[in-house]
Amino acid sequence: MRAPLISEDIFPIGEFKKHASRLFRRVSQEKRPVVVTQNGLPVGVIVPPEEYDRMSRRASFVEALEEGLRDSEGGRLLSSEEVEERLDRSFGPLSRAKKR
Repeated sequence: MRAPLISEDIFPIGEFKKHASRLFRRVSQEKRPVVVTQNGLPVGVIVPPEEYDRMSRRASFVEALEEGLRDSEGGRLLSSEEVEERLDRSFGPLSRAKKR
């Protein structure tokens, strides 16, 4: 997604209401967000659906990483053997090549 252009992509809410269809089409075509303001302050940002999905997936990934780091810092870790045992219990044993 391209960055918004201050001179082109900020719209007061009244103008947004009048031209919503055109602005949504513009966001979709140009892949650039539109900022909507009320009383001179930003109240919303319209982004293409693909960009919203990307941001949501990224936020979920970052949250999972942070949770893993908190677990690690808190000493909540499993050894490789413990992981293998849990996987075997949940999914059945895998045929593993013999370790040398």
